[in-house]
Amino acid sequence: MASDGHDQAGRSHPQAPWWWGIGPVGAFLLVVAGAAWELWVFFGRSASADTPAPLAYQASKAIAIGLVLLGGTLLQRLRGRASATDRANGQDHG
Repeated sequence: MASDGHDQAGRSHPQAPWWWGIGPVGAFLLVVAGAAWELWVFFGRSASADTPAPLAYQASKAIAIGLVLLGGTLLQRLRGRASATDRANGQDHG
């Protein structure tokens, strides 16, 4: 069987970031956790305490990473569906 890029999805990358293989469910949970963290920073911390800017920044990063992973998963599924439709219709674009 020929080795192509689709077979390598389950393998780990040696220099992968922590969010490399969490998948769409993990990405959704990351967005939800980041939103909860933002709400906690906004409503839960008193104004007289430390400035919550670093906590809000980290929560925003978690939300952004989750949204990017969700978008990438959605695009991958749409491309896979389009290529399967093209193959079924006999249109191979290379």
